[in-house]
Amino acid sequence: MTPLILLAADAAAEPKSQEVTDWAARIGWVVGLLLFIALVYWLMREGWKWRRLLQSDLPELPSLPETTGEPRLSLTGRYHGSTTAGQWLDRIVAHGLGTRSRAELTLTAEGLEVLRPGARDFFVPVDALRGARLDKGIAGKVLTEGGLLVVTWQHGDRLIDSGFRSDSAAEHPAWVEALNDLSGDTGVATSHTTAISPGAQDPSAAPARAVTPEKGTS
Repeated sequence: MTPLILLAADAAAEPKSQEVTDWAARIGWVVGLLLFIALVYWLMREGWKWRRLLQSDLPELPSLPETTGEPRLSLTGRYHGSTTAGQWLDRIVAHGLGTRSRAELTLTAEGLEVLRPGARDFFVPVDALRGARLDKGIAGKVLTEGGLLVVTWQHGDRLIDSGFRSDSAAEHPAWVEALNDLSGDTGVATSHTTAISPGAQDPSAAPARAVTPEKGTS
């Protein structure tokens, strides 16, 4: 065996050295990612503050009454937010209405009580109720069809949609019926996020009249 062959065999037998980690580049990527996350968070916070400023004309929310009548319905679930009525992405953040939270709802003859652990409670007087409907989305939150109870109410000069989801969604229809009965206004009980499918009849359109053949025609 020639010396050249022996040298090549020895070189092949030697273990290869491990690649050196470029810690400077890795740390740079991590710092850049953290700065990007901080920038996104800051922009979201500034947008929230700007929206709250634009909604500063919204009056203070009615406080819970000291005494109420016999509860008609009650549920526990989640509060998913409030928007301008009919505009499911126009979130309202003033007076804590933009904070999602757990919620306990109680409907009485005086109105709707909304208790929110860890967030601000509010009350909707019966004369401010404008009805309710089943829907699937509000304030950027999308659920299954009919998975959201949306209550429409008047506050100051603004008509508001507030979205709730019961821990038992089977309770929603009873709430829609009771709220519409109490408000005396069923005109808002239609979905604002579900588009009419092609070829389907518009519910607001007048029903077609049947044509009766004239006598004497074959």
